[in-house]
Amino acid sequence: MADTASTALLHPRYWPTWLAIAGMRISAWLPWRFKLALGRGIGLLAWRFAGRRRRITETNIRLCFPELDSEAQARLVKEAFLANGIGIFETATGWCRDPEHLRHRVTFKGQEHMAKVQEAGKGALIIGIHFSTLDLGGALHSLFFPADVVYRPHDNPLFERFMTRARNGIFGTSIDRHDLRGVVRRIKSGHHVWYSPDQDFGRDASVFAPFFGIEAASIKLTAKIAKMTGAPVMPLIFHRNPDNRTYSLEYLPPLDNFPSGDEVADAARINAVIEQAIRRHPEQYLWMHRRFKTRPNRDDPKLYDV
Repeated sequence: MADTASTALLHPRYWPTWLAIAGMRISAWLPWRFKLALGRGIGLLAWRFAGRRRRITETNIRLCFPELDSEAQARLVKEAFLANGIGIFETATGWCRDPEHLRHRVTFKGQEHMAKVQEAGKGALIIGIHFSTLDLGGALHSLFFPADVVYRPHDNPLFERFMTRARNGIFGTSIDRHDLRGVVRRIKSGHHVWYSPDQDFGRDASVFAPFFGIEAASIKLTAKIAKMTGAPVMPLIFHRNPDNRTYSLEYLPPLDNFPSGDEVADAARINAVIEQAIRRHPEQYLWMHRRFKTRPNRDDPKLYDV
């Protein structure tokens, strides 16, 4: 069965994916300045020609940063594309190289918060955020503390296999986001689980809570996992520094009185933590996602024209 599946992945329709994987493996070994230059170039091309994603990003920036004038908003949109272009090479580096070679590039703050959890023998729910540095951040985090990761399986089976194998080299176990039992089981057995609750997963999985002042579909699962496991919820902030050569990872203290039993209040609290982190380096966030796609009322006007 496995041989048959592997043979199927050699079909010509997967050749572009094989080329993309080869490109990622090669790019992971490029000199740092080349990665930055190529990433900016790809980001610039996407900004110019990926009209749908640019319009989504423009809408998100306009909604979340109304205090900026139109010129500053346009500049932030462009910077977001450049940062996410660089993120392609950061992801390749995180997936395809031993993170040990980047130890000298990372500053880690707040280790004492996780150390206390370690000493207590507990598993923690680590709140990650969809920055362009997401997968490289996971690789750098593995230098200090082990963790499993919750992820969304890729629709392309070849890329899914590549991505899962790469992430399993960084994290302990990759857990499908629909596998709640798997998440709970791993945490209860003392494993830390990296989890990113900052996207719109639809009305059924969500409550509506403010995010940048806008009522946004915010998933309920964070509080549910914390209640089922008793795990401390540990926000983790990570970003590329302004020098574009070094990175910072910072654990904040575990959220106290969480969950509170109020789903909306708990979701709002998580959103506030995420918003605070984004405001540090807003250009590095994944603004191409339709974060406000699901509206509080079904007859509310849509915020995106794409």
